[in-house]
Amino acid sequence: MNTLSKTCWLGAAIYALLGMIFGIVMSASGDHTLAAAHGHLNLLGWASLALYGAFYSLYPQASMGLLARAQVALAHLSVIVLTPGIALAVRGEGETLAKAGSILVLLSMAAFLAVVAFQTRRAVRPA
Repeated sequence: MNTLSKTCWLGAAIYALLGMIFGIVMSASGDHTLAAAHGHLNLLGWASLALYGAFYSLYPQASMGLLARAQVALAHLSVIVLTPGIALAVRGEGETLAKAGSILVLLSMAAFLAVVAFQTRRAVRPA
């Protein structure tokens, strides 16, 4: 497993644990107001990062480029910005952080699309 894949998987596991704790706290309190933030933490943090890690494990040569490293950094940053941003927006405390996090998510996915397209195009060429 390469370093970028490890970074994705470790982050995914951390976000999954945080998402579970977040869910348990909501359940114990009976207040599910922040369910949207919880859902985005699980989807973007756990599921998306795990999928990125799987891709970079299957295509280790893709993880060597600057774009791939930037994509993973953006993915982590987007989870860190968007999750509290959604919580603030739901509480009526402003949407700026949620909007910024959304743009970061979009940039990360666009970068991932470019990495996948380039890598899979290269992978199907005859030797």
